[in-house]
Amino acid sequence: MLTTLDDLIQEARLQPVPQRLLFVLTRAELPDFPSDAQRESVQRGEGGVLTPVLCVDKCPTELDNMAVLAEESKATGIDWDIALVAAMDHPGSEDVIESRLSHLVSAVQMGDIGRMVAFNRQGDAIELTTPHVH
Repeated sequence: MLTTLDDLIQEARLQPVPQRLLFVLTRAELPDFPSDAQRESVQRGEGGVLTPVLCVDKCPTELDNMAVLAEESKATGIDWDIALVAAMDHPGSEDVIESRLSHLVSAVQMGDIGRMVAFNRQGDAIELTTPHVH
C-alpha cells in the first residue's frame, strides 16, 4: 500500500520495465458560484476544485522524494496544493509522454482523477473525495 510518494518512487524503481512518473500539480480553488460552506472549506484547506497549474514527468531515479519536487517547482513561481501522479512504462518517446501528460491534465479538468494517486506537499498520500451530483 502506498502511503507516501517515497513508496511510489521505490515501487517504480523495482519494476522490470523502466517507468516514468507523470505529475499534475494542482491548486485547490473555489468552484464557480461557491456557497459560504465551500468558501470556508477551501479556506481550511479541505475542499475546492482541483485546477492543474503545472505538469512534469520524472524518471524514478531523478526524484528522491516530495521535497525535491517541491523545491524544483518553487523555481517556477507557481504555487500548488496537491500532486496527482500516474506511472507508465517508459515509451522511449517524449511525444508519447507529452501526449499522456496532456491527457492527464484534461482528465483532472473533467474531475476524472480515479487512476491517479494524490499526494499533499509533504509527500503523504491523501484520499480525495468527489462531490455526488443529485
